[in-house]
Amino acid sequence: MKKKVIFVGWISLMLVLVGFSPEMDSKPGQAVNDVVKVYGPGGPLGPIKEVAEQFTKETGIKVEVTAGPEEKWIDQAKEDADIIYGGSEYMLTDFMLNHPGIINEKSRTELYSRAAGILVRKGNPKNIQSLEDLTKKGVKIVDVNGAGQLGLWEDLAGRKGLIPGISRNIDISVKSSAEAIELWKANSKFDAWITYESWHYRLSDVTDLVQLPEEDKLYRGTPVSITSKSENKKKAKQFIDYLKTEESHQVFQKWGWK
Repeated sequence: MKKKVIFVGWISLMLVLVGFSPEMDSKPGQAVNDVVKVYGPGGPLGPIKEVAEQFTKETGIKVEVTAGPEEKWIDQAKEDADIIYGGSEYMLTDFMLNHPGIINEKSRTELYSRAAGILVRKGNPKNIQSLEDLTKKGVKIVDVNGAGQLGLWEDLAGRKGLIPGISRNIDISVKSSAEAIELWKANSKFDAWITYESWHYRLSDVTDLVQLPEEDKLYRGTPVSITSKSENKKKAKQFIDYLKTEESHQVFQKWGWK
């Protein structure tokens, strides 16, 4: 009997040493403490990453946020995404139309809205103070025709009859904020970028922010959703619920959200 007990104990010890535990998840390749994988555009990265770090400290649940132009992360997201967020409501809808079946539409929820503004060079050398100033001769504007900003300048300008003047001064149009940032940093000829105020907080070293009067402002949302294939739905929902707390809202406000 004693030999049998020793033998069983020896087997148990060996199993522990090779990493087996009866508490381990039975699904192959799945870790005990699953990571919540979050994907989306670069615009909301600042506050979402900060909130993710706070969430991990409070709950012990790790959240991994991958952000940037969609083409850089979409293949991986199709494999392991738990959460997808958008830089605007239409942006997440576009994602759903382009990649049907990835997002669980019933889980879609809105976080917080952010206002459009004008980014200018440090010191504002062209003295741009309003949308009207963007129509002046010699002002060169960067336009992001996508990434949550599709039609943003036109909506702002249209209400004030400024479409022709601003359109004339758009020096270049690009598809993503990442491209706009690269151009902005590489070439000082660009004077202004109509975008979200929140981008200034990411680019405070190379931009000043011209805020529009409240009556001229436009706001767009920040939607988030759990994916259909997520094997981590409970923890993903827990993180989204945390994003909607007042504590998290204050983080978003610090980064330029309403």
